[in-house]
Amino acid sequence: MSKLLISVTSVEEALLALEGGGDIIDMKNPSQGALGALPLSVVSEAVIAVGGRRITSATTGDLPMSPTLICHAVMQMAATGVDIIKIGFFGNEHENIACIHAVQPLIARHNLAVVAVLMADLSPQFSLLPLLREAGFWGVMLDTANKDGRSLLAHLDMESLAIFLRMAEGMQTGLAGSLNMENIENIVKMKPSYIGVRGAVCMGFDRVAKLCKDKVSALNRLLYNCNKSVESADLA
Repeated sequence: MSKLLISVTSVEEALLALEGGGDIIDMKNPSQGALGALPLSVVSEAVIAVGGRRITSATTGDLPMSPTLICHAVMQMAATGVDIIKIGFFGNEHENIACIHAVQPLIARHNLAVVAVLMADLSPQFSLLPLLREAGFWGVMLDTANKDGRSLLAHLDMESLAIFLRMAEGMQTGLAGSLNMENIENIVKMKPSYIGVRGAVCMGFDRVAKLCKDKVSALNRLLYNCNKSVESADLA
């Protein structure tokens, strides 16, 4: 059953996402890029406000793929008490592999749940998936780096997504990237662990606008019905 990840920008939005039925409350600053990071104090306050009622996650920012920078950002974010830390992989293969190796001991030493985010519009390196699994990453997701209105499916077809999900077996999987209601109905059939949204639950479908609880609730109901349809099809 696919769960719903809602990206939020504040304590207020975190509580709205929780009330609307979001499964994972994801702290992110959409005005600062695809995976813009919120101030650590805001993340800490949101984690406290959620109070363990939902899983929380937070992005570390659109950072250069420097092992030192990435590891520093991971440990800073870990100190907020957030459940899951998301790292964007924007570099070439050599840079990305170096960062995976650098984060691996942090995961083991501090028992961290870390998600790698690959960018569907930047030639995502599926060859990294076995390395991420071996390094102990909790999960991996696909998103889009350029928020120009084109969805995940404008960059990768369903066959490519199926390959990604199959290669990521053993980790939690997420699909995101300007998804709308129609996209989500199709994507749920592929059974990712979670589906991530921001713009789809904001006023005017604008990812930098205010989150709307009613849109979260509507999407939550849609996802529930889609999951039930998939379960029924599996039993048929």
